[in-house]
Amino acid sequence: MSTRVRRHIVVRGRVQGVAFRWSTRDAAQRIGVDGWVCNQPDGSVEAVFEGEPAAVAEAEAFCAQGPPAAHVTAVESRDEPAEGLVGFEIR
Repeated sequence: MSTRVRRHIVVRGRVQGVAFRWSTRDAAQRIGVDGWVCNQPDGSVEAVFEGEPAAVAEAEAFCAQGPPAAHVTAVESRDEPAEGLVGFEIR
């Protein structure tokens, strides 16, 4: 039986206006994780990934780098109980 995990992250730096959310959605779909991503009023990007532990780690690693125009300065991460999300959306 598979074990799903959930990771909630906040990405800081130049992460808005650089296609970060769309790139994250594309990466999440390619990697095979569920969840969501959204911009925050403080200029950060917030995301939740659910899936297999290795896939969630890969999605988080993508966010630490971001798309080419981004400049990530910090990633805050915490584990949460999985909720059984299906699909990946931009909020």
